[in-house]
Amino acid sequence: PRPPLAAMFADGTAPGAEVESLWRSARSARCEAKSCQTGKISTAETAVQAHTSRDAGVQTDQSEDAIQDFQQEVQADYTSLLSFLQRVEDAVIKELNKNWRSHAFDGFEVNWTDQNETVLCLHTLSYPEAQDQNLQVTSVSWNTTGSVVACSYGRLDSGDWSTEKSYVCTWNLDRRGLNPQHPDLVVDVPSSVMCLAFHPSQPSLIAGGLFSGELVVWDTSRTEDPVIWRTGMTDDTHTDPVYQVNWLPDAKHRNHARLLSVSTDGKILVWREERDGRLALAEGFALVAQQIPRSTQLKKFAWGEAAVGVTSLSFSHFDPRVFVVGVEGGYSLKCSTAAETLALHRAGSSVPLRAPAELAFSPHGGPVYSVSCSPFHRQVLNLFLSCGTDGQVHLHSMLQTQPLTSLQLSKKYLFCVRWSPVRPLVFAAASGEGNCNKCFCFTGDVHLFDFEKSSRKPAVSIMQATGERPVYCLEFNVKQTRLLAAGDATGTVKVWQLSSDFTEQGPREMNHLEQLARGIMD
Repeated sequence: PRPPLAAMFADGTAPGAEVESLWRSARSARCEAKSCQTGKISTAETAVQAHTSRDAGVQTDQSEDAIQDFQQEVQADYTSLLSFLQRVEDAVIKELNKNWRSHAFDGFEVNWTDQNETVLCLHTLSYPEAQDQNLQVTSVSWNTTGSVVACSYGRLDSGDWSTEKSYVCTWNLDRRGLNPQHPDLVVDVPSSVMCLAFHPSQPSLIAGGLFSGELVVWDTSRTEDPVIWRTGMTDDTHTDPVYQVNWLPDAKHRNHARLLSVSTDGKILVWREERDGRLALAEGFALVAQQIPRSTQLKKFAWGEAAVGVTSLSFSHFDPRVFVVGVEGGYSLKCSTAAETLALHRAGSSVPLRAPAELAFSPHGGPVYSVSCSPFHRQVLNLFLSCGTDGQVHLHSMLQTQPLTSLQLSKKYLFCVRWSPVRPLVFAAASGEGNCNKCFCFTGDVHLFDFEKSSRKPAVSIMQATGERPVYCLEFNVKQTRLLAAGDATGTVKVWQLSSDFTEQGPREMNHLEQLARGIMD
């Protein structure tokens, strides 16, 4: 028989078994902290990978002892300082007064920009559609801010281009993402644009003279219809191409400006703005050979009643009534807006035309294409430059008929000359000829002349265009004085960055120009 369940299972207590932990004792002996069963991880504390150490400032509070030591170090002996200043006061004041009266640094301006010893091409601008028509850049102009450059397209070589479509283009050089072959604004013009000029204070207004004899004013802020004023074709309009336009201040209305135009029809006309969008003739002048003053020192003019074609004009920077014109006969003429004598045989104009010529200067060997009055010289000299088809630049004083000096810059035409706005001894000229050093072909060059370096040859000649393509026009940037824009027969405008040699005026430089002129005159 089976035994009862209680006899098979009974409660009992057995003694416990102990096993010593070798892992804990090993970890304690090595003083390691482990979270897993891996080998030893070596660690080290270091600030830099170097064997040397140095003190360094950290963002903690200084101790009071260190602050006291620092304050003791910077304490000054104000009593001794005051005594020193009182002793030297009279001597310092005396030297300061001497410096105040000194002219050693007259005209000198500190240039904080980096020095640059070379002339660099910053931008090469063009309008492909105009180039496809073989149009040339006839004129360039900077707006009053100095950031926008405009050019006119047309033709300056032979042929009747009065009905050929042309353009006025503008580029903002400060605009991000400037596309040199995509102007910011393109204005279609039904006739060749021979010249243009930005308004002196309103940066969006630009005036142009056309081959047809008309004048047009565009507002570049209006993209739909930018034309705001024009002369139209009237009895007052020029009958020949307009080769230069200038903005003049309006004495009666300070907020307005008048527009002056010159043409090879012999007329110099001043226009005023009308509310209906017209430019109306306000006053005018006419050059007639018979009324040009004669000089025994000059070759005989073709005296008579024939009109004298005007190609260029520049106003004196010291007398707003005085201006110089260049004419097709090779002469430069001193003129005045205060002239009262009426011009001969100028019927048909809505206002009487006057004869402005006061003095004829010694002629070039061909037509004068450009004149430029100096903005720096003292009024006693009244200097100006002229250039023309004989390849010469004449430096003139308005006080005598003969040039002070003649510089042969080219064997071919010189189309433009401009005096620097910042350097009294520097000017630039645009030529139709230069020599390429690589292939000896003819090039269109920009010549930079510095009387301080040489009175006979250019300081730098820059090759702009190859293949007998002349440079027709150039303009310094009055605001950003390191920039010079030049347009050529390839339809290209290049913006050159001038070196500091051509933009930094030296001490007493104006006096040097006066001494140079007087030395030549003597």
